[in-house]
Amino acid sequence: MTEIDAKIDALVPAWLNLPDIAEKLGVEVTRVRQLVKEGQLIAVRRGENRVLMVPADFIGEDKVVKGLAGTLTLLRDDGFSDEEMLEWLFTEDPTLPGTPAQALRENRGTEVKRRAQALAV
Repeated sequence: MTEIDAKIDALVPAWLNLPDIAEKLGVEVTRVRQLVKEGQLIAVRRGENRVLMVPADFIGEDKVVKGLAGTLTLLRDDGFSDEEMLEWLFTEDPTLPGTPAQALRENRGTEVKRRAQALAV
């Protein structure tokens, strides 16, 4: 859990706090904290109250977006920090098209993971 700079904060279109995520997923806030601790979600401190927040694009209808956890694991294994992962996931890629986070939401996770694996080379 890190604090992010303004550049990366501006890349992410919307954020959710942990209680909002818990409500969307139908789980306790402690379960959301566990997902962050396990590396299945990235949470950063934002705003003047430094509240823990997660990019809204990481949360689907009633679950974490499919393919996100695996992608985060690949990026982490490549040596990416949380901030670098957010930058990669939310930076426009015209060859994708869109951002990797958007591709995950659109169930194009295989291509996103392939690109994440290629970063290690």
